[in-house]
Amino acid sequence: MKTVVVDKIGSITQALNLGHELRVATRDIPCEEGVVLVVEILTSKSTYNMLELNSGRMAKVSKGDIIVGALGHRRALFGYSGHIPASVQAGDIIQVLNIGGVLGVVESVNPEKGRPFDARVIGMVLQFPYLGERIGVPARVGYQRLNYDAPLNTRGVPIVAMAGTCMEAGKTAAACSIVARMRHRGLNVHAFKATGVSLRRDILAMEDAGARRSMIFTDLGVVTTTAKNGPAITRSLLTAMSEGNPDLIIFELGDGLLGAYGVEAILASPDIKAVLTSVVLCANDPVAAWGGVKLLREKFGIEPAVVTGPATDNAVGVDIIRDQFGVPAFNAITDGAALGDRVIESLGLSPRQAAEH
Repeated sequence: MKTVVVDKIGSITQALNLGHELRVATRDIPCEEGVVLVVEILTSKSTYNMLELNSGRMAKVSKGDIIVGALGHRRALFGYSGHIPASVQAGDIIQVLNIGGVLGVVESVNPEKGRPFDARVIGMVLQFPYLGERIGVPARVGYQRLNYDAPLNTRGVPIVAMAGTCMEAGKTAAACSIVARMRHRGLNVHAFKATGVSLRRDILAMEDAGARRSMIFTDLGVVTTTAKNGPAITRSLLTAMSEGNPDLIIFELGDGLLGAYGVEAILASPDIKAVLTSVVLCANDPVAAWGGVKLLREKFGIEPAVVTGPATDNAVGVDIIRDQFGVPAFNAITDGAALGDRVIESLGLSPRQAAEH
C-alpha cells in the first residue's frame, strides 16, 4: 500500500467523493467491473483527449497525467470497443476507453477518434470503511449495488422513453428540448439515463435544461450496460425516480435499438413496456427513421409518439416521416417547443393543462 497524488479524477468515480491524495494497493487487484484504478497516461492525443471530471467539467489529458478511472468494457459503434482484461497488476498497460474514465483493453478503434490513450496501472484505490481500523477494501463505483430482483413501481407517474436508431442520433438534445418545454409549462421532471457507458454529461445537460432530479446507471455500480443488466437497471431507476412526486419521468436509452447495451432487452420486457406512456424516436436520416419506426411497431409493439433527430433537420425529412410513416416529426433544435408540446399531448396533457398544473 502506498500514497499517490493524482491529477484528474474521472466522473465514473463520482459516488466515492475521492480526493487527490489516495491510498492504493499494488497487489491482489480484483479484475472486475467497477474496480477503481490509478493509472499514468503514456501517450499524447490531439482528438478524443478529454476526461470528464466529477464536477462535470471537461479536462484535457496529457502524457504523464496521473488519473483515476475504473475497469469496464465498451462496444461503441462510433467509439472504441474493448474489454476488461483477464487479470491486472501494477505495471500493466491498458487503455482509456471513454472520456468518463472507463479502463480496459482496446479491441477495435474508430478512425475518427484515433487510438485511445495507453495507460500504465499504478494501483487500485482503497477505501477504509471500518471506523478506527486501517483495513483497506477495493474502491468500486456507484452509490449502491444493482439489485437484479428489484420490483418496478412507478407510482402512476407518466414515463417518456428516448430511443435512438444508433449513437449520436440526437437523443440528449431532444430530451433537453422536451425537458425545457415541460419546465416552461410548469411540470416537474425527473430524468435518468438507462443504458450506455459511464459518462455523466447527458444527465447534467438534462439538469441544465430543468430536470429537478437525475440519475445514471453508474449510480448502481454499473460501468457499462448489457442485455443482462439493462432491464434491472431500468426498473430500479424508474422506481427511484418516481419518488418525490414528479409530474413525469423522462429517460434516455443510450446507443440504438440494435446494439450491445441492452436497449432491446428493456423494450422487450413486458412490465417495463407496460409503464411507458410515450416513446420518442431519434433518427439520423429518413431510412433510419423508417427502420426505427418499423422495429418499434413490429418487434416491440410500440407506436412512437414522435420522430426527431437529424432526420428532421429540414422540411424534406419531416415531410417524408409524416407522409410515409404517419408519425409526427419535429426538430429538437429548430422546433423544440413544438416537439415538447407533442410529447405533452402524448401524455394526455394539453399545453393549457400543463401550464395550470
